[in-house]
Amino acid sequence: MNSGHSHAHPRPGRSPASARSRNVLLALTLALLTATVIGLVSLWPDADSRPDRAAMLGPGVVVHSAEVTSVPESTDPTTSLLVEAVGRSSEIVDEEVQVEVTPEVAADGIHPGDRIRILAIAEAGPEQPFYYFDHERTLPLGLLFLVYLLVVAIVARGAGLRAILGLTAGVAIVVGFMLPAILTGEHAVLVALVASSAMIFPCVYFAHGVSVRTTTAVLGTFGGVAITVLAVLAAGRPAGMTGADGEAAQLLAGTHEGLSLPAIFLAGVIISGLGALNDVTITQASSVWELRAAMPSASRWKVFSSAMRIGRDHIASTVYTLAYAYIGSALPVLLFASTLERSLLGTVTAGEISAEVFRTLIASIGLVLAIPLTTAIAALLATSTERPLRRSRRQVLAERLGES
Repeated sequence: MNSGHSHAHPRPGRSPASARSRNVLLALTLALLTATVIGLVSLWPDADSRPDRAAMLGPGVVVHSAEVTSVPESTDPTTSLLVEAVGRSSEIVDEEVQVEVTPEVAADGIHPGDRIRILAIAEAGPEQPFYYFDHERTLPLGLLFLVYLLVVAIVARGAGLRAILGLTAGVAIVVGFMLPAILTGEHAVLVALVASSAMIFPCVYFAHGVSVRTTTAVLGTFGGVAITVLAVLAAGRPAGMTGADGEAAQLLAGTHEGLSLPAIFLAGVIISGLGALNDVTITQASSVWELRAAMPSASRWKVFSSAMRIGRDHIASTVYTLAYAYIGSALPVLLFASTLERSLLGTVTAGEISAEVFRTLIASIGLVLAIPLTTAIAALLATSTERPLRRSRRQVLAERLGES
C-alpha cells in the first residue's frame, strides 16, 4: 500500500557523507593545500640563485645526425667498430662518413638503418672519423607516446586522459620546482615533501574528479607520504645510505659540491613510491564507498573490516609490484653482482643493490600503513542517508490486521 510519501535512496556506490563530515574534510584539505602553497612559495628558487647550466660538449665539438648504412662483423667484443653512415644534418647531408662506435654499443646495439648522433671534432683532420654519441630516439619515442595516448583514450576514455594531465602537472612540478630548488641548496627531503604534496592534488583530482571519496584518498595519500618521510629520516643514516653509488651521483658531487647526496637519495625514495601510494588510497576509498552503499545499515567497524579484507589483497599485490619494478630497473647491477664470488647477504647489502632494497622497503612501509589509514578515514566519512522509518501505532495495528 502506498502511503503517499516518497523516500530517496542513495544510488549504489554513491553513499554520501554527512554535512559535518564534509566540513571537517574540507577544512583538513584546505589546511593541507595552504601548507603546500606556503612551502612552494618559501622554497621556490629565484631565477638569480639557480646555477648556470654547463655546456654539454667541449669547445670545437659539434653534434651531427646520421643514418647507419653498414655495420662490419666483429669477433672481438672489446674493440671499437668503424661503421658506415650517411649524413642527415645540413652540414654533412648525403655525405658518406665513418663513425667509430664504442665496444659496448657495437656488441649488438647498432644496426643498418639506425638514426644516430655523431660527434665531429673541429681540430681533427679530414681523415679523422666521427664518433658515436647516442641514438636518435625522438621519432620512435614520439610514436610510442601517441600509441600510449590512443590506448589510454580507448580503454580508460576521459578518466585516462585526465590522469595523463595529472601526470603532466606532476612532471612539471618536478622539473620546474623540485630540481631547481635542490640545486640551489634547499634541503632535498623538505623539497621532496613539498613537491610530493603539490603533486598529489592534480594527480588525484584530474583523474578521479573532486568528491568526498577522492578527497578521502588525498588525505590517505598525505598520511602515506608523511609516514614515508619519517621512515627515510629514521632509517637513512643507520642503513648507511650515502647516495654516492652510481656514476650520475658522483658527477653531481663533483660539479655541485654543496649538495648532500644522502638527502638527495632520500628525496628520490619519497617520490618513487608516490604513484603506488595514490593507487592504493583511491582504490581503498572507492571500496569503502561501494561497501557502504551495499550495506547501508552496517556499522562503521563492519565496513572498515570488510574493506580491509580488500586492502590486504591489495597490500600483497602492490608490495611485490614495487619489488619487481626495482629489480627490473637494477637488472644490469644484479647481473654484474651475480658474477662476483660473494654471499647473497653480502650482495644484497652492498652498493647500489642495497639502495634498491632500501627504496623498496621504505616505499612498502608507507604504502602498507596508508591502506588502513585511508580505510579508517573513509569508513568514518561514508555514511548512509537511509534511516528506519518511524511508524505510528495505527500503522502497526493496520499491518497486523492485514496479516491476520
